[in-house]
Amino acid sequence: MAVNKKHFNTRLKTLFWWAALAGGIVALRLIDIQVLHHSNYVELAERNRTQILYQTAPRGRVFTADGVALASNAPAFSLYYLGSGSKERPYLERLSADIAPYIHMEPSQLLTKLEAGGKSGKAVSLAENLSTQNSVALRELQQYYPDIYLLEESKRDYPYGSLASHLLGYIGSMTDQQWRKRDPRLGYRLNAKIGKNGIEQKFETQLKGKDGGVYLEVDYRGRVKSIIQDKEWSPGSDVHLTLNFKVQQAAEEALKNSKTGRGAAVALDPRSGAVLALASAPAYDPNIFVAYSGQEIPASAKRINEYNLAIQGIYPPASTFKIITGAAILEEGDIDIHRKINCTGKYDSGPRVFKCWGIHGPVDFFDGMSNSCDVYFYAVAAAMGPAPIERMERKFMFGKPTGIDLPGEKAGNLYGPTRRARNKTYWFVGDTLNLSIGQGELLVTPIKLAQFAAALASRGNVYRPYYVDKIVNNQTGKEQKVGEMEILQRADLKPQTYDTLYKALKHTVDDGTARRAKIKGLDVYAKTGTAQNPHGPDHGWFMAFAGREGEEPSIALAVFIEFGEGGSSAAGPVARAMLEAYFDVNQVAEPVAPHIEE
Repeated sequence: MAVNKKHFNTRLKTLFWWAALAGGIVALRLIDIQVLHHSNYVELAERNRTQILYQTAPRGRVFTADGVALASNAPAFSLYYLGSGSKERPYLERLSADIAPYIHMEPSQLLTKLEAGGKSGKAVSLAENLSTQNSVALRELQQYYPDIYLLEESKRDYPYGSLASHLLGYIGSMTDQQWRKRDPRLGYRLNAKIGKNGIEQKFETQLKGKDGGVYLEVDYRGRVKSIIQDKEWSPGSDVHLTLNFKVQQAAEEALKNSKTGRGAAVALDPRSGAVLALASAPAYDPNIFVAYSGQEIPASAKRINEYNLAIQGIYPPASTFKIITGAAILEEGDIDIHRKINCTGKYDSGPRVFKCWGIHGPVDFFDGMSNSCDVYFYAVAAAMGPAPIERMERKFMFGKPTGIDLPGEKAGNLYGPTRRARNKTYWFVGDTLNLSIGQGELLVTPIKLAQFAAALASRGNVYRPYYVDKIVNNQTGKEQKVGEMEILQRADLKPQTYDTLYKALKHTVDDGTARRAKIKGLDVYAKTGTAQNPHGPDHGWFMAFAGREGEEPSIALAVFIEFGEGGSSAAGPVARAMLEAYFDVNQVAEPVAPHIEE
């Protein structure tokens, strides 16, 4: 009897532990369902009894430093047939005939969609990206056809069209490859629009909002019964740029109206490296990628040019480079800058005669710079040699990219005897003469020349250009600082070198080839350049930095006009327009005599 009792107790304990284990498993499962993954299971349960009509959330906006929205959002509408109303053919025929004109679809094609939706009982998408104008008429029709549903969404909008398009980029549908590589946490859908270029692409994660949607109650067969919830969307974060709207607008307008309509203009703050304007022409209108359904786009607008000439176009800097040669002359100190050299319009180097663009007579350093006299720089470069010029190039980081955070920036090409020696090839006198006036193998981008102008204005700080100031979360208001001042290199020259360069460049504006940039009340320092082009008309350059009279420079810029023929005549007006916009002045430009234009 005792043995049986002992056996019974053992079985009872075993049963108890099995029950406890089962209870523990059930408890853990309940904790998993109710606590750890509660939201997931709720979502799964909801999916079984709901159908969601997603609403595209507004993307974050893109603002200039002065608060102008370059990229924002406009209302757009999607039309659905809920399939829960009358299935009678006469009714569906009337419905298709009434709404077809507003969604740009043939009534017969629409009728087929409606009949399919009626049979399934599920919500069917009839049209997307409808304009506000069409939605007004459709809202009225909803009163007569309660089984159509108009869903308000958000569409990307660029209020100023092509303004800053090469910097902003555009949005478009995901490719199959992008869909496979997407981040599931961001909630992309099959027809999602994403950034394809520029800021839209670079800051996609921050700009993308969280989509909302309308939840429809469905039966076990998936047929719509009613609308049960409208889940609100969350907009993306706003990106705040360093751009000055007026300067950007002035640059683009002036480029568009220039001699060829082709070129680039870049303006920087010489105190920090912040980009005040970055324009490339011809530009394109990113609105064509997000046009309303049925909206006609002119054929001319569809021909877009994504090539960003401001950071990718490489050309000889021409006479703007004479500032480098001049700095080398001043640093070496072996040449008397007051000694006059007679310009007869040509320079005989021995093997070859090099021409000047004009006949300037006796000129010293200041006249040579202001009149952009090639003969003067030929003569002093031949006496000095090419090595000091190459050293000066390196001080200002020629031949290297500026470091701006944009894809595709070109580095240009450093020109000097060092590379020739390394490659065991000869350096000739003619190479020195070409180098002295910014021709030959020397190549720069417009943004590199703007960086150089800013370095001169700051007396030696070679800044990394940046164009984004901060990103602001629209839900929390939290600001994330993005751009900041960064000095890549110091061009340490003697103080008197900068003083003399300033004096020469001021003289160039007051009485020389850069006279188009002379503006009352401003201290403007500038240099023109006309780059030889063996493939067609010459290119025009204009670089400058300026400040209010008696104050330190607060803007530095470079303008390039492709095939413009003359730096003063083609690029000068663009530079002037940018300076006037920045300092908020508007004056009639003084006439410039043809014999002092380059």
